[in-house]
Amino acid sequence: MKITRRLLAFLALSAGLAILALAGAASRPAASHRYLALVGTYTNKTDSKGIYAFEFDADTGKLTAKGLAVETRDPSWLAIHPSGKFVYAANESGKESAISAFALDAQTGKLAFLNQLPALGEDPCYLSFDKSGKYLFVANYTSGNVAVFPILADGKLGEHTALVTDAGPLGPNKQRQEGPHAHWIEPSPDNRFVIVTDLGLDEILVYPFNADTGALNRDADQNARHVKVSPGSGPRHLVFLAERNWVFSVNELTSTVTWFLYDPLRGWLNELTSATMLPKGISGRNDAAEIAVHPDGKWLFASNRGHDTIALFAADSQKGILRKTGDFPTGGKEPRHFAIDPTGHFLLAENQHSNSIVIFRIDPATGALTQVSKTEGVPSPVCLVFLPTP
Repeated sequence: MKITRRLLAFLALSAGLAILALAGAASRPAASHRYLALVGTYTNKTDSKGIYAFEFDADTGKLTAKGLAVETRDPSWLAIHPSGKFVYAANESGKESAISAFALDAQTGKLAFLNQLPALGEDPCYLSFDKSGKYLFVANYTSGNVAVFPILADGKLGEHTALVTDAGPLGPNKQRQEGPHAHWIEPSPDNRFVIVTDLGLDEILVYPFNADTGALNRDADQNARHVKVSPGSGPRHLVFLAERNWVFSVNELTSTVTWFLYDPLRGWLNELTSATMLPKGISGRNDAAEIAVHPDGKWLFASNRGHDTIALFAADSQKGILRKTGDFPTGGKEPRHFAIDPTGHFLLAENQHSNSIVIFRIDPATGALTQVSKTEGVPSPVCLVFLPTP
């Protein structure tokens, strides 16, 4: 897409507004720096029992094990409810896949089972909430469909309010794009739309969302809400920088990051540019995995599986380009997921195939990562979420 003067001016204005917002955030009182961290795992063919609890000290970067939070099958993705009272797990188990609801004891990190419903598809790999916290969104990878479940007053899941199968032409990768593969689902910042990445279709799908009924609509202009990415890219996860109306996609199959400008009125994404996540000359298998924006909006991080690194980017709004400014080994194998702690001081990389969580300090001036510690013996860690503790 050609970058026009008008578009660059809009980007610069958005960046200025974000700086003002960040300045306001910096004046707020400091929150507690001790957090409960929950880690989801794969239990199939591993020593894992389910979800594990840790305490994380964001002043020192120390991660301390609290033990098994609950025994449950293949909880590959976790989501803590905004109330802090409930936790939901995607039990990624093929045709037996389910979504489980738990009550959370924030002091002990223990989880108490509430209920479990079929995922209504195969291999759920991502969960999120609408902005009101009344609905849970589910992306089912293998079956290529998405579902919406209401969250009842007691934290249990109710019967689904929406079930939609992604549809469209498939991407050119015959091995990985043989069908639709929903991989990420979240609401837009204003809760008017639900956005889905589909690795198999090379598309980002935008569904109008009814926050009163929990329905995903296929209205008259739905065909216009299929945002295409480069063929064979395989979009996996998105991340919003809402203050600037920026969206970034990590593309699993081409190991690239794509930068979009988000139009909140239409729920549309306009592609600006893409950048590789790998150094020059790198060959061999690599699958891009996770993506996150630093809390202060300065840096973008994305993980490589195969190369086993975290790539660091800065978005140049004046030139409309993504600049890769670093590559940092994760100290293990297959960083399927990583998380930035709520203070923005540390990045925690979960290395699925080496059973470790490696903690890195984030340089406040450059975003560069420096390893400070490693927690070994965490069986097949693939998701980590934080909850502030009293």
